Amino acid sequence: MKELLDKLLQRHKYLEPTAEEELRRQVNVLYGAFTGLIGSEKMVLRASKYSALTYIHSEDPRQRLVGLQRLVYESTSYDRIPDDNEVVDILNDLESVLAEMLARQAVEERLEKKIAQRMEEKQQEYVQEIKMQIISEELQDVETPQTKRKLEELKKLDTVQLTESVMERVRPKTLGNIIGQERAVEAMKSKLASVYPQHLLLYGPPGVGKTTAARIILEEAKKMSFTPFKENAPFIETDGTTLRWDSRDMTNPLLGSVHDPIYQGAKRDLADTGIPEPKPGLVTDAHGGILFIDEIGEMDPMLLNKLLKVLEDKKVSFDSAYYDETDPNVPEYIRKLFREGAPADFILVGATTRDAAEINPAIRSRCAEVFFEPLVPQDIEKIVRNAAVQLGVTIEAGVPEQIALYTVEGRKAVNILADAYGVAVYQKKDKDNILLTCEHVKRVAQISRLVPYAVKKASDTPIVGKIFGLGVAGYLGSALEIEAIAFPAHQSGKGYYRFNDTAGSMAKDSMFNAAAVVRQITGKELSDYDVNINFVGGGNIDGPSAGCAITTLLISALMNTPIRQDYAVTGEISVQGKVKPVGGVFEKAYGAKQAGMKGIIIPKENEMDIPEGHLQLDIRSVETIQDILKIMLV
Repeated sequence: MKELLDKLLQRHKYLEPTAEEELRRQVNVLYGAFTGLIGSEKMVLRASKYSALTYIHSEDPRQRLVGLQRLVYESTSYDRIPDDNEVVDILNDLESVLAEMLARQAVEERLEKKIAQRMEEKQQEYVQEIKMQIISEELQDVETPQTKRKLEELKKLDTVQLTESVMERVRPKTLGNIIGQERAVEAMKSKLASVYPQHLLLYGPPGVGKTTAARIILEEAKKMSFTPFKENAPFIETDGTTLRWDSRDMTNPLLGSVHDPIYQGAKRDLADTGIPEPKPGLVTDAHGGILFIDEIGEMDPMLLNKLLKVLEDKKVSFDSAYYDETDPNVPEYIRKLFREGAPADFILVGATTRDAAEINPAIRSRCAEVFFEPLVPQDIEKIVRNAAVQLGVTIEAGVPEQIALYTVEGRKAVNILADAYGVAVYQKKDKDNILLTCEHVKRVAQISRLVPYAVKKASDTPIVGKIFGLGVAGYLGSALEIEAIAFPAHQSGKGYYRFNDTAGSMAKDSMFNAAAVVRQITGKELSDYDVNINFVGGGNIDGPSAGCAITTLLISALMNTPIRQDYAVTGEISVQGKVKPVGGVFEKAYGAKQAGMKGIIIPKENEMDIPEGHLQLDIRSVETIQDILKIMLV
């Protein structure tokens, strides 16, 4: 037994130096790794801070292990020398901590490397931009890398484009493509494409070709040797409803303005020296060409008066409290603008949907006036057929006629056609071989809540106590259905008459004149009857033009005589039975045509207001109420 114990002791003595050496080697490796991780200088500083120098320089690896604990965990609480069983656990813990620290350091080094690389790239780009900026300044180039980048973005956006709009596709390219405006186009051409072109005011409903006609006529005038328009004559278009200006002339896009160098800003070289910069407006852009102002009737009256001054002077004058003519730093072009003004020799073409009486008399006196006519159903049908060809759409018979029921505007008719085409494509799920039918148009009318613009009212059957008068609203006329019925009064001389209150005082005055004429012709006293007169549909009658119709209606009701239902009547009645002239006869004829009338009766003095056979109507002019009765009473 003793021999066995001696062998074990000797074996222990033989193995112990090997384990001690292994521990020392492991501790040295850990020290080396930690030193490489934080550096020698930080190693010494940390050892001093946590009182680990004694442990570090010890020959005992276990004491050195304690010193390493203090360094790694940054704590002085480690002072107990570990036994053999604890050494392995401590080594494993230290290895794990150092491995984590090394991994973190590797990641940080990799990130720092990438950051440094990226910073170097950005620095090179920045240096390059600075170089380009310096070169641009030397070459007086206003573009910077930022502005050039913005320009490239805009150019990129320009390459993206949806399909052209329907109106762009079907817009008339020649005067022959403008439907239903032959007289207006001829008048415009004679006034614009002339040796001495005139300023124009165009009146008419929307969507009938006013803007298009002006643009096309200018293009044709450029090709004529006797006109003053050059090949590069501009056509500047703007909208009178959107023209805004400042009463102090700080901004005025139409006429131009002066930008003071302090509040509004100017070019840098001008702002530094306090020089105001005039900014010419649209009137200067239109110099030598046409300035087209749509909805000119909506312009600010003061701005319109300023425009009249420009039309007379053919230039725009500028003024500024900041301008000093003796300043040697003022550029010559600014000096010229202040001294002579900006040129503004152009032809003004204004378009409006207002009545001529609502337009400023001053502008009317300086302009020739051209009236565009409302489109009749036949014109709308032709526009629809032409648009269908240009759009490549096959339409069913009856589609143009159906679209013409819902609008009197060419633009609106094309939009209805395009909407119906969209419905057809949606239903078929294919854009090829589309047949546009009346059902598609009906579907569009239902969705858009369209109602027939005009309903045929005329009839070949004469009726007692019913007549059609004529009214006008804007540039469109309409047939007014008026009816009356008369009963003997319960007591002679105690009769009454009832009249629409909404018809207005002028219509009631016409009633009094008509009563006198009725008594003169029939010998009947209106006070012996109870009379009811009704303007079907209501509405205010602003004028005496219903006088002849009311007189004829009363005679029919009192005498029980039928009235023709295929003719309409307009005209003022005098107490002597004379037919007096009225306004809007041209437009009223359009209303009669829409209602399906064969003809109209107008005052003799209005005979020159409307051409013979206009709209294929039988136009009869009369002088007295007896002339009307011969035509209307059956």
